[in-house]
Amino acid sequence: MGGELRVLKVPSTPRDPAAAVRAGLTALVGGAGRPRLHYGSTVATNALLERRGARVVLLTTEGFEDVLEIGRQVRPELYALEPFLPPPLVPRARRHGVRERILADGRTEISLGTRAIRRAMAAVARDRAEAVAICFLHSYAAPQHERRLGRTLAGRGLHVTLSHRLVREYREYERLSTTVVNAFVGPVMARHLRALMDGVPGGIRVMQSSGGLMEARAAATEAVRTVLSGPAGGVSGAAERARRGGFHRIITLDMGGTSTDVSVVDGIPAYRTDTMLAGLPLRVPSMDIHTVGAGGGSLARIDAGGALKVGPESAGADPGPACFGRGTAATLTDANLVLGRLVETEFLGGDLRVDPAGAARAIAALARRLGRSVEATAAGMVAVANAAMERAVRVITVERGRDPRGFTLVAFGGAGALHAAELATSLGIRRVYVPPQPGLLSAWGVLTAEMVRDFSRTLRLLTPSDRVLAAAFQALDASARRALAREGVRRPLLERTLEVRYAGQGYEVQVPFRRGWMRTFHRLHAQLFGHADRGRALEVVTLRLRARGGGSRLPAEPLPRSGRSAPSTMRRVRFAQGARLTPVYRRHELQIGRRVRGPAVVCEYSATTLVPPGWWWRVDRVGGVVLEASRA
Repeated sequence: MGGELRVLKVPSTPRDPAAAVRAGLTALVGGAGRPRLHYGSTVATNALLERRGARVVLLTTEGFEDVLEIGRQVRPELYALEPFLPPPLVPRARRHGVRERILADGRTEISLGTRAIRRAMAAVARDRAEAVAICFLHSYAAPQHERRLGRTLAGRGLHVTLSHRLVREYREYERLSTTVVNAFVGPVMARHLRALMDGVPGGIRVMQSSGGLMEARAAATEAVRTVLSGPAGGVSGAAERARRGGFHRIITLDMGGTSTDVSVVDGIPAYRTDTMLAGLPLRVPSMDIHTVGAGGGSLARIDAGGALKVGPESAGADPGPACFGRGTAATLTDANLVLGRLVETEFLGGDLRVDPAGAARAIAALARRLGRSVEATAAGMVAVANAAMERAVRVITVERGRDPRGFTLVAFGGAGALHAAELATSLGIRRVYVPPQPGLLSAWGVLTAEMVRDFSRTLRLLTPSDRVLAAAFQALDASARRALAREGVRRPLLERTLEVRYAGQGYEVQVPFRRGWMRTFHRLHAQLFGHADRGRALEVVTLRLRARGGGSRLPAEPLPRSGRSAPSTMRRVRFAQGARLTPVYRRHELQIGRRVRGPAVVCEYSATTLVPPGWWWRVDRVGGVVLEASRA
């Protein structure tokens, strides 16, 4: 505000998410000016995970009403004797076939007639729909039937999703699933954004799963694009902060209250064109993020076999960890407090007082069942959570042909910096970077993000020339420029990519569209799958275009002109190597550039950094904390 960077963290309000946002805005700016809100939201995510979305009616090509339930011939749990699949978001009684048919080449076999439209309208009224998902076979090639039915439904107070506007690509099941999810979460997101708009006269821009912003009106229409909004903001913020610190090859570790999100940024963030959430495939661009249920609020329990488990269940914001005074179940935050890794007087700069005795009582119940001490049980909880995070990092690195030892681990979220050094040790990573304000880095990423719109079109041509591809991109270019112009970006940067495969394959590799894209494909295919066939014909399956621009550069935070080298206190902290008397520092008081040997605990407003024995640490020129493992 006025060139000044202000920081505030307020408790979430799960029953009314807008209430916490309004409270934060009031505390930060009061009634002054016309603030514009950049907003990362989990409203659509939670509506999907909790199955609390709209009442949806599905209209699809006659004979294909059950595609949503049949899905793919893929078993999520290969050896499960009684596999469980989540029920479809639209039950069979609300899935209606419409007499029409478009062929794969775009030709019309059965025209959409007036009688078919009347029957569809009657079904929508009879089923008391709040939202309608329309997904006709091959509409990506010729969308006229979807458009006609969509025009008929307009003006009736319904949230209508047309599949070709959301996903103009083949693969009917994934397109159908994405369309249904958008219809399911769209009304919830639209209501939430309307509730916010009254208090934000400068307008709202919403973070997408792809790491870019979109206007609130577009987010209400295409809410499925926001289901990974929060984690995407974290990756964007981590990449930007790491670049300022001089690190370009990073693994992000975003550990919050409920889960941990990890991703790879090898110069630029990694993206994917499809993802799974709550067992449902989504065919929209998103950052390549892997999530595990290990966070500060993750609950510890003992399973039927007597093993200690941590997560994925969480205490959430209410009641929260036992040490907050409202809950009684042991969480990972309680374990770190019992081990001395968290300082009870330093939560939110001292504004939030916690109860170490309450944390110890919660863990004692588990300790008695395990026959261990309270401290040993707490250490076991941390080790179990670290193992889950290590597996997650290996999924996005080792399993995809990357050696994690060549990256810097960037830790953020409220709990990331507590676990980062020990996690790095188990992965062979020798450097950890903790940016300024790590507990608020997702908000930073949302604040600095650009406006982004993604467009795609299925092509399916064998070995096309560059001239043919350039001509095919022209329509996408025009659509992208119009969309960004409506959102205030006059000269967007256009990024063109191709999804390519060897003829006959069923999966694609994404490559940038530029001279030599065929050579790039062969190289990436060999990197990912261990082989390449340079004499085999290539099929370009899909064109993708990303348009971006209009990002904000924030003012630099003031750094202390002279810091102190002495710790504020000493305390007993238990590490993997045993208990040590450990100095405690306040981050805002630290001296820039001075290299210090661990162990140490570094406290700040939004997070705590743990430096184990055998690590060195320093504050860099932009205020980040750099941890480096000692040479053996």
